[in-house]
This record gives sequence, C-alpha cells and structure tokens, in this order.
Amino acid sequence: MSNRKVSYPDILKTLTAELERNQLAALVTIVQVQGASPAIVGMKILVHPDGGSFGNVGGGLLEERIIKDALNALREGQSRLAHYSLREEGPDAIGTLCGGEVQAFIEVFLPKPTLLIIGGGHVGQPLAEIARLLDYDVQLMDVRPERGQPFDSASITANTFVVIMTEDAVSDDAVLRVTLPTPAPYIGMIGSRHKCQIVLDHLRADKVDEALLKRVHAPIGLNLGGRQPAEVALAILAEIEMVRHRGHAEPKGTPQTETTI
Repeated sequence: MSNRKVSYPDILKTLTAELERNQLAALVTIVQVQGASPAIVGMKILVHPDGGSFGNVGGGLLEERIIKDALNALREGQSRLAHYSLREEGPDAIGTLCGGEVQAFIEVFLPKPTLLIIGGGHVGQPLAEIARLLDYDVQLMDVRPERGQPFDSASITANTFVVIMTEDAVSDDAVLRVTLPTPAPYIGMIGSRHKCQIVLDHLRADKVDEALLKRVHAPIGLNLGGRQPAEVALAILAEIEMVRHRGHAEPKGTPQTETTI
C-alpha cells in the first residue's frame, strides 16, 4: 500500500537501493495537473512487480489506475506518459467526479540483462566480452561441469537471454528441452541450418509444442556476413539486442542464407 508520509528523497533512496540489487521497478511522477485533482505536480510513487507501492500520487481511484498502468508498463518493459481524466465518462475517464486532468510519467527501470552462454567454445569468449561492454551480466554454463558452471534452467528469468553453443547436437537437444518452457525472451542455437533443423525435428517428433519451437533463433545471429569468432559473436549479440529492444533486422536464419559455423 502507498505511504502518504513518505518523502521524495526516501522514494529515490529506495529506488537506488533496488537498482543496486538489480531489481525491476517503475517510478511514477505526476507531471501535469489541470483543474480539480487530488494529485499535485511532482508527487511520486514507486511500483513493484508484485503490485506493492511506496509513495503517493493522490490516493483513491486515480492512484489505483496509475498503479495498474505502472504494472502493465513493467510487464512490457516500456516507459510511457499516461493521461487520466477525473470524470465518470469520456476518454481516459477513471470514474470520479473531480473533473480535472492528470498526466503522469511512468518510468520503467529494468534490471541488468543476463546473457546465459551454454557451452561456449571459440565464439563464447568474444561473445562474453562484447556483452559485458553492453552491461550484460554474463553467465557461462555447460553440460560438462569441468568446463563451466553446471547448467540449471531454474536460473533463467524473463530477463535472461540464452545462447546455446554446446559441442554436439545431442547436447543442444537436451538443453533445448529444458530451456524452451522458461520465460527467457530469447533462445538462440548456433549451428548450420541443416544441424539446427535436425535438432528441431527431433523435438517435433517428441510432440514438443510448435509454439515453443518457434521461439528458437536458429541458425543464431543476424546476417552480417562475418565468419571469424568475434564477427559471429557480434552477429549473435546484434540479434539479441534486436529482440531486447523490439527492433528489426534480417535474421541469419532466413531461407536465403546459410551458415557453416
């Protein structure tokens, strides 16, 4: 619940502490008020993914609607400017009788993204190096414990981008089976088109949901043309960034292209 006695410095200190713990949060600030309204320009509230809040933006139905919109922004990972009409009917009406208009800026603070590299090999090292430059939390796991932290799909969250580059198709198959049901926004598998198709066909034969298989980016990476390990790593991370930021580019796995990596 909101705390009306919380000071703005307290809210900012709390936000700073959460960002240092790599937590997800949304800070809502009232930026414009016209007419009668319980909100005042500058009021702030910090909203957490579980629906909890810290601060005050006027209380009542207005605050309830703002928290609801902040939760939607958190789910989508996008900041936004929101408008509220304090009337019973009409565009953006929230069902109150005050008659005023309120604008709020919902600022989403995303935790540092995680790049999970399963396998590694000669492409894994430059991929990790480039990812760290973009402030990814890089984790290396392997199906062979002597080469890296043992693979555990329980560590995969909605902020984890997964790259599968094990030594053989059997290991790729095993990793995919436990990775596909996770909330990872990106799952990519390195290999030629032929090899990737064989792995995916094995999963189809075992009745794995086609909707899950469509999540796999294979062959992995954008079609940048480079063949050296660092160039392949750049193409992989470019595709991950495209997915992360909802951009658009030609995937390497389009029918016109082929990779032998």
